Amino acid sequence: MNKVLLVDDHAFLRDALAMVMAREFPAAVVLQADTLQAARQTLSHHRDTDLVLLDLGLPDGSGMEALPGLRRLTDARIVVMSADGTAATVNAALEAGAAGFLPKTLTAEAMLAALTLVMQGGVFLPPAVMTGAHAPGQFGHSGHAPVPEAALPGLGLSARQVDVLRLLVEGASNKVIARALNISEATVKTHVGAIFARTGAGSRSQVVVLAARLGLRLPPQASLGG
Repeated sequence: MNKVLLVDDHAFLRDALAMVMAREFPAAVVLQADTLQAARQTLSHHRDTDLVLLDLGLPDGSGMEALPGLRRLTDARIVVMSADGTAATVNAALEAGAAGFLPKTLTAEAMLAALTLVMQGGVFLPPAVMTGAHAPGQFGHSGHAPVPEAALPGLGLSARQVDVLRLLVEGASNKVIARALNISEATVKTHVGAIFARTGAGSRSQVVVLAARLGLRLPPQASLGG
């Protein structure tokens, strides 16, 4: 993980996160923005941003509503931060294109562990969402800890479907996936349908839950284009 953008209107929290990252991930360049407008400007000047940590409550708009637009601006994974970690909010963020969710209510130790996972390309979701009854049956490998990526073959996905799965987890739309993999949107829809069928998923948010439970690691940055 080379470049991270922190988007939050609370300077204290931004500075605290930046300090933690500087200590734990010295190779990372940490950028900061306090509004959505500042975030867009920063992303336009730093196209190589790998990760965006986005607060949902910003002075110039809702981070939730801004998520799809930000996804079109950057190839970076966007992980939401919020004090509201209810299943409804988490699922809405995932459906809007988030690649993870960090509750601000985490303890300092838990936040560090979550940041470490995210910085390493993993997917972090609140425990309540990971173990919630809303997840389809095949998602659950019963235990709370994610199982190794080696479990992927057990899902019966083809190599191309695994590629589509990774891009789905990053929040990419069918159009963007088609462009990234040089296939048609119709083919993408077929692969997405197969992924849903084999995993028991009924939505993109549930696919992200699957990725978190499998312990998948995403590449530092996928060249998705617009």
